[in-house]
Amino acid sequence: MGASEFRFFLSCDINSPVTFRIEKLDGALPVKKSTDSGDVSMAEETKPELYIECALYIDGAPFGLPMRTRLKTTGPPYCWNEPITLSSKYRDLTAHSQLAITVWDVSCGKAEGLIGGATILLFNSKMQMKSGKQKLRLWQGKEADGSFPTSTPGKVPRQERGELERLEKLMNKYERGQIQSIDWLDRLMLKSLDTIKEQEGSKHGNSHLYLVIDFCSFEHRVVFQESGANLLITSPIGSTNEFVTVWDTELGRINPSEHKQLKLARSLDRGIIDRDLKPSSDEKKSINRVLKYPPTRTFSGDERQLLWKFRFFLMHEKRTLTKFLRCVEWSDVQEAKQAVQLMYKWPMIDVSDALELLSPLFESEEVRAYAVSVLGRADDEELQCYLLQLVQALRFERSDRSRLSQFLVQRALKNIELASFLRWYVAVEFSDHVYAKRYYSTFDLLMEKMKQLPPGANGEDGNKLWQSLVRQTELTAQLCSITREVRNVRGNTQKKIDKLRQLLNGLLSELTYFEEPIRSPLTPSVLIKGIMAGESTLFKSALHPLRLTFRTEDEGTYKVIFKKGDDLRQDQLVVQMVSLMDRLLKLENLDLCLTPYRVLATGHDEGMLEFIPSRSLAQILSEHRSITSYLQKFHPDEHAPFGITATCLETFIKSCAGYSVITYILGIGDRHLDNLLLTDDGRLFHVDFAFILGRDPKPFPPPMKLCKEMVEAMGGAESQYYTRFKSYCCEAYNILRKSSNLILNLFHLMAGSTIPDIASDPEKGILKLQEKFRLDMDDEACIHFFQDLINESVSALFPQMVETIHRWAQYWR
Repeated sequence: MGASEFRFFLSCDINSPVTFRIEKLDGALPVKKSTDSGDVSMAEETKPELYIECALYIDGAPFGLPMRTRLKTTGPPYCWNEPITLSSKYRDLTAHSQLAITVWDVSCGKAEGLIGGATILLFNSKMQMKSGKQKLRLWQGKEADGSFPTSTPGKVPRQERGELERLEKLMNKYERGQIQSIDWLDRLMLKSLDTIKEQEGSKHGNSHLYLVIDFCSFEHRVVFQESGANLLITSPIGSTNEFVTVWDTELGRINPSEHKQLKLARSLDRGIIDRDLKPSSDEKKSINRVLKYPPTRTFSGDERQLLWKFRFFLMHEKRTLTKFLRCVEWSDVQEAKQAVQLMYKWPMIDVSDALELLSPLFESEEVRAYAVSVLGRADDEELQCYLLQLVQALRFERSDRSRLSQFLVQRALKNIELASFLRWYVAVEFSDHVYAKRYYSTFDLLMEKMKQLPPGANGEDGNKLWQSLVRQTELTAQLCSITREVRNVRGNTQKKIDKLRQLLNGLLSELTYFEEPIRSPLTPSVLIKGIMAGESTLFKSALHPLRLTFRTEDEGTYKVIFKKGDDLRQDQLVVQMVSLMDRLLKLENLDLCLTPYRVLATGHDEGMLEFIPSRSLAQILSEHRSITSYLQKFHPDEHAPFGITATCLETFIKSCAGYSVITYILGIGDRHLDNLLLTDDGRLFHVDFAFILGRDPKPFPPPMKLCKEMVEAMGGAESQYYTRFKSYCCEAYNILRKSSNLILNLFHLMAGSTIPDIASDPEKGILKLQEKFRLDMDDEACIHFFQDLINESVSALFPQMVETIHRWAQYWR
């Protein structure tokens, strides 16, 4: 038995509320039967609207208030990924505490809305609290029974457990760090697991419904103990040879002698001597190795001691400050005081490095205030690049109206575009139950300060400016209403389009001509005057997103896509990173013709996207047989290679290189010919980022998202243009590697976000991102590495078969 078995917390000592996360519902929902046997179509078109009710039962009796998730209408699959915080605390639990979880469907009224329920005990047979992901089988048509023993246990019966249940149990241990991670072996294991899931699913069908929940994981195991009781008393030792678990409260605590030695080694009395200390050659090598660590790397005790010992030697270089501050023992008042004094004597760090000091690793208010002062040096354009992450960083502040909150508001007052984005980014977080109060506080501060602004050069005072932002919210609310109306229309897409135009020309005609121009939520510098009904339409898809053409104040047009029922926050994050990487590449004089179209989430299930006139590769290949034929139609040149102008071909090659590198770094998944778009001038770009940081619904995805049609358009794998493409890829990759710390810092600030692919496992996602930069290699080695990646991806035949299957699915949709 390992030492970790003995390190534990007592449940009676944990004064935090019971918290867990509702992740997703697997399986096919029961088919609804129409109340009117003559009208079958209405039953078929009714979409489920699901929510989950969670109640805590202690010894068979309800305890505290039940909690509900938000409605989910976009499935299947139904993924809430929503944290639930109960009013009860861990210290209140008993050994027979259990959660009763019921799934309801409100689309047909409460009487018919019960999907099923299940219960799960919070402690296992060893009196240890359950942690990590748990898969519950729902009892269909039954409400969760909280009595003890329960009639609706969520645990799969032992006789029905198969290989999949065994692997999921091991996977849960792996995700909690109880199974050692071996990178190359893990990749093989995860691929095999996907295959087994598919086989098991096809074998057993979807007759059962499963709910996946994720319990909170603590640093050590939590053992049940009633408040005020004596420490766990083990069973009396008999004459048998059974193992007896003994809970040793001394283990896991700081060794007093080691702690004293560490204090002596870091004694502040040696401060004067330390000023003259210089590291030996071996110590210099160790220091340089630590300085190259990415911001996500944890320091060992010896490494922290080394940086502290030579703190005065490190003061001459600004990039060492963040590493030094991470080695400080902030619980030691005297040491923390000296560290803060040294911090202000250090050369001023770069804005990109200041972001690291706003991460959850740093709780010191002095350090966070210093980081905010550095941010003041950023111009508006740079600040806007990081604004999304800075709003997320408010979670890690110690007060609602922190220095960071006040700084963001002050900068927003000087730039209406920053103010507009800040207002939306903050408003979207109101649904976060834990931090809603903090975001409301920042929102109120922005409103209060903006309304106090005196009239500007154009005569607009602060109150008018604020009202111009409020009208953006009113506009999106009306667009949500239109979307619902259009979806309820029976019939084909054309009938829905007719209904849209009828609404704009009739009941909602005020949307065609605004009384006053409204700042576009996507691009606040653009003033829109109304919707052009005749040029507005909708897309043929399950959610029926609107494609709206706005009339602008300068008599131009501005096209946007409005979606209701889809979480665009992940797309917003990816496009923001594409925009940032485009900026970083251009600073190095490398323009790869990227298309960072604008995305703005106006809620957890709604938002706007900039419409870029383009066509999907699937559509192009269907109509023109090849990318080359399509580009020849718009940019013909008989004397140029492939019959395309040199400019157009160069644009295509550069954009392919740029997105190949970016999708590799960000781990973009689920790529197919329908979410690869091409403009008339040869710019290729990606859309739809539902899977990031290595997640991919397709088995065996290639490392680079590069399809054979793109290679063929460059003349094949042996052409000079394909060689140029690989050269652009390697150059871009090495440029972005130089900014790896900035990109990792930005994702680290998103660690507390509820964005699905980040919230599921923030630490694992950031480590995957860090791995993509290959910081263990120099530039030359990375060129060979990246060329091998490209060659491996082009030669991958399996993804082509998946693409064919996807096309068949699209055809019969």
